[in-house]
Amino acid sequence: MNSLNRLQEHGQSIWLDLLDRDMMNTGKLQSRISNDDLRGLTSNPSIFEKAISGSTDYDADIANLSKTEDDNAAIFFAMAIKDIQRAADIFKPVYDKTNGKDGFVSLEVSPYLARDTEGTITQARELWEKVNRKNVMIKTPGTREGLPAIRKCIAEGININITLLFGLPRYREVTEAFMGGLEERLKGNKPIDEIASVASFFLSRIDVMVDPMLKQKNAPELKGKIAIASAKMAYQIYLETISDERFKKLEAKGAQRQRLLWASTGTKDPAYSDVKYVEPLIGKETVNTLPVETIEAFRDHGKVADTLTKDTESAIRALEGLKEIGIDIHQITQKLEEEGIEKFNQAYDKLLKSIDDQKQQKS
Repeated sequence: MNSLNRLQEHGQSIWLDLLDRDMMNTGKLQSRISNDDLRGLTSNPSIFEKAISGSTDYDADIANLSKTEDDNAAIFFAMAIKDIQRAADIFKPVYDKTNGKDGFVSLEVSPYLARDTEGTITQARELWEKVNRKNVMIKTPGTREGLPAIRKCIAEGININITLLFGLPRYREVTEAFMGGLEERLKGNKPIDEIASVASFFLSRIDVMVDPMLKQKNAPELKGKIAIASAKMAYQIYLETISDERFKKLEAKGAQRQRLLWASTGTKDPAYSDVKYVEPLIGKETVNTLPVETIEAFRDHGKVADTLTKDTESAIRALEGLKEIGIDIHQITQKLEEEGIEKFNQAYDKLLKSIDDQKQQKS
């Protein structure tokens, strides 16, 4: 049993932050499920762009789809749905074994819909129907405009992975949207026991933005601590939510808990440990979605212990210390959300250009 396997003993599931056809064709994905107890995976435009531009695996699909489809976005989603369906089928035994708690594969709506409530709802509904797998989650943005979309999609019975979460106030709003959607569904006399959701809290990007500010403020004692502190406080909100009478009523009707998922967990500063965003955040009812490099690192030398609820006082002090030196974490997380949208848009544009380049080469 390796360190990755042992995380399950502490209630944490590991998902892979990657999807390409090579890993499915060669059996590498199945191997990770069997040997590392991998329990799911996530995708995004950047992941698909690298898969499409970095291999010839998609050339035939692009050529065939181009015969009847001019829109590059439509070509992308046709290929993505095909991959997501295949990955979902590979993970179906995990979904069955865990009674629908794990074994999920995530597909993201267009990042250009981050500020478009109705557009998000429409595309989430279309993708959910086209993929047609119980163990798929549709990734929707945790923006202000995304909140009513989250509620509506949950009410319609769509599994949702909320993405681009950076701040604690917004995470509270996401839990509200989740519960509101379940309540709305119950009012329509529809079952809620098979609806799954995760709230993806982005980590490393917080430290990337805050650390230079700390250097300017001459506060080295807080360097590299803010993302972990934010995650630990987010988990305290999660514990409050599941203990609240409102959610207990939903749980009595079969509702699953909306787990926190740690995202952006690859270490970007080489001065930090390569398992910095794994070891301190191990706890019950959580998911950590890891890039391949971090999975390999944690398997090799990761230490497993119940850490998520430890040192919460230190987390509180770190966030208070930030405020004391004049750094507004809420302004930072709002800026990170805006930057995150822009980065996803850029990746999406690059993805569509890769498809267009492939089309031009074949013409």
